[in-house]
Amino acid sequence: MVQKADGMNYAPKGKVEAVVGPGEFRFAAMALDHGHIYGQCNGLVEAGAELVKVYDPDPEKVARFVDTYPGTAVAKQADEILSDPSIHLVAAAAIPNQRGPLGCRVMQAGKDYLTDKTPFTTTAQLESARQVVRETGRRYAVYYSERLHVESAVYAGNLIEQGAIGEVVHVMGLGPHRLSAASRPDWFFDKEQYGGILCDIGSHQIEQFLYYVGAKDATVTQARVANYANPGTPELEDWGDATLVADNGATFYFRVDWFTPDGLRTWGDGRTMIVGTEGTIELRKYLDVAQDERGDHVYLVNREGEQHLCVNGEVGFPFFGDLILDCLNGTENAMTQSHTFKAAELCLVAQEMADRAGLLTLNRTI
Repeated sequence: MVQKADGMNYAPKGKVEAVVGPGEFRFAAMALDHGHIYGQCNGLVEAGAELVKVYDPDPEKVARFVDTYPGTAVAKQADEILSDPSIHLVAAAAIPNQRGPLGCRVMQAGKDYLTDKTPFTTTAQLESARQVVRETGRRYAVYYSERLHVESAVYAGNLIEQGAIGEVVHVMGLGPHRLSAASRPDWFFDKEQYGGILCDIGSHQIEQFLYYVGAKDATVTQARVANYANPGTPELEDWGDATLVADNGATFYFRVDWFTPDGLRTWGDGRTMIVGTEGTIELRKYLDVAQDERGDHVYLVNREGEQHLCVNGEVGFPFFGDLILDCLNGTENAMTQSHTFKAAELCLVAQEMADRAGLLTLNRTI
């Protein structure tokens, strides 16, 4: 059963739709610092990839991983994976400020790389990765799971491509998360290591905006961060929001936070609202509050009327199969490298703008 209460361990499972035969695409897992590694591996395995090795210096993390994926060989050191010529790709979910350097090391070893979001915590890391991509020709892919591993989000992209709501002019993204502070590792509360809330979970939001509006670039016009309710961990940002304008004129507002109440059945009531010239789409990604505990609700309104569709279990997750074929064939059908890096760049820009403005706190007088 998929863990829905804790976002850090949310690892969707979908249809098994293999795009390759046994042994045609082999991958390994490294740096098991975030539970999203399980979502990354689930998607690749369901698309036909063969998980062959795992490495992490923490034996407890490795034991849990091997229990989930029996038969995976345990490497004693990272070089056992990096030097294995039969491994096509490395999937990793390192501490955020280590993801960029690890990706460069993987690509320099001749392998493609799939990292958890956020892919970078500094602009210097991003520029290093861009340079290594140019030098090696390898792929630096990012698991922007709130679009890639959510069926309603995939379906919305299909609707937009089909012209169901005309040209997209505005997107609003809401990304609340449950804090679950007691289960979080120390790095989660260290700004240098996690990068800031807009850099981290804001990365999902900015990526989907660029995708839905078909933009190649955007300008961040406003960004704010706050620590409203966690003074005991002063480097944690529990609130962030930002506004962007795309190069084609479409606009975007998003809000991310760590305020999901304990009474909600899932880790966050993630929603996306998309306005087009001929209709609207609302996504209720993980449940329909107080009604349906299933996720993947799509509310579509256009000239044909009003529709409520629950697409849970109906769409699948094509990103993973497309990524495998891209790695093998040198194509860019899953996600272009320029899009991957642009989303990451804009997250860093938003975070920097918010940092310059200063951290907001609540000042109450009685």
